[in-house]
Amino acid sequence: MDIEDGNQMFQNGSEPFPRTLPDNCVEYMLFILDTAFEPRALLAELENIRKSAMQLCLATTKDYIWQRDSFQLQVKRADGLVYLHGTTDHGDSIEDEWLIVYLLRRLSTAFPSLWVRVFDSDGEFLLVEAANVIPKWLSPEIDSNRTWIHQGKLKLVPLSASLGEKRPLTLAEAVNYIRLHPEALVHSPFIEAEAFYRLEKYPDNIRALMHHSLITIPRKLAYILHEQPAAIAPATEAFYLRDPTALRPLMIASPDLHFPPKDLVTVSVRFTKVLFAQIKSQQFAAPPLWSDILKRTQEGSSPIMEQERKGLARLELGMKVTSGFEMLAASANKKDNRLAREFSILLEDVEEDGDKALPTDEDITTWPNINREDDEAWLDINFEDFDNELQGRRGHRVEKEKGFGDSKAQADLRKIVSRFEDFLNDETAGIEGAELDDMDEDNDSSDDTGQGLELDDDTSEDEDKAVSFDEDQFNRMMREMMGMPPEDKTDLSNGDLTGEPS
Repeated sequence: MDIEDGNQMFQNGSEPFPRTLPDNCVEYMLFILDTAFEPRALLAELENIRKSAMQLCLATTKDYIWQRDSFQLQVKRADGLVYLHGTTDHGDSIEDEWLIVYLLRRLSTAFPSLWVRVFDSDGEFLLVEAANVIPKWLSPEIDSNRTWIHQGKLKLVPLSASLGEKRPLTLAEAVNYIRLHPEALVHSPFIEAEAFYRLEKYPDNIRALMHHSLITIPRKLAYILHEQPAAIAPATEAFYLRDPTALRPLMIASPDLHFPPKDLVTVSVRFTKVLFAQIKSQQFAAPPLWSDILKRTQEGSSPIMEQERKGLARLELGMKVTSGFEMLAASANKKDNRLAREFSILLEDVEEDGDKALPTDEDITTWPNINREDDEAWLDINFEDFDNELQGRRGHRVEKEKGFGDSKAQADLRKIVSRFEDFLNDETAGIEGAELDDMDEDNDSSDDTGQGLELDDDTSEDEDKAVSFDEDQFNRMMREMMGMPPEDKTDLSNGDLTGEPS
């Protein structure tokens, strides 16, 4: 049963059936809600948006590797609605989900008439990001279909859309309300900033998510990875999950192996950091054929020098990658995965052509980034620094020490303090942050328009009289709580707390 069908089964505010979206999946829906579009023109515009979306995805993620499924859109008809729909299984890579949100937001700015819904197996994850500033009435029990992206902004369908009842909306109800009252949707800069905070690092972050490593693998596999770099994703999953049936040919040294450890070459392979961590961190007993090669390599390198140590590490990693591809080849036709099927077809073509299709050593030297090997320091966590960070002792450590999470983690802490400073300096903010008067649970049932976003002057004035504090003291307390040095002693080589150049 579709998630939206489940939400339609309630009556009189009773609970809908639970969401049925599988774990680690993100679902998105794109609507044109401009009443000026006739049915035929609507379909043409949706197709135009779909093509533009795929072009945007291709241009943005050209060198990216999706963990499982990629961004995808198809026209869908359901409950009298026509829209673009997509579902992506992002597996263990939460960054795939945020990359999709980035693409959808970009798309919404390119098409002003576009309205976008995006949610995952946990529900309205954008509201989870903004949990500290969302209105009191917007609980997980009633938030279904209330969060939309329009023209790059986050919009909330108010409680008045359900006539003041605290219940979730069906998709049809939300769409109908937006068609009739688009101006009534709530837009809060506080909520939007928190919900979209992770998008600030895109698109530059896409490169930062990748990792290149030199590994030693059979020449046939090197060629396949050169032709289809994204195949590393299903192969890593096959290795990580390790189906015993697919693993058996490796363990018994079957003569029918697709990638026996012969004619080995060392090449640079592109991973995402998630994929590299999955395959690097796994303890795996080398299959018999590989065990002999690893043993001979280690015996011939004693005592192991730095260069020989690197060579052994590349061989061990290559053994894991090759084993993953061997297991993938044994089950590729059974997998509901486009990359796995494409790999299977490519493997068949290569094996039909034989060795004549394989590149020579000279050919391999012409491949781009063939010798690239990125630093693996990001895999290391200093648990003493981690504990100090949690205990708020960062300010008492030697300034030259890097600390847990390096500059990114510290930038996040500074971002939090900066947000508080912005709030304190915002004279329009309510005493409870983004808790605007029209969002309060006591007022929504009597406000059917969803408008009236101004704070009540008398209430605000009374609250201001009742609550007062020293802003400088508050800033000092926040810095102490975050384990940061006092403001006048903060050493920021790249700028101040707001990220501005010094």
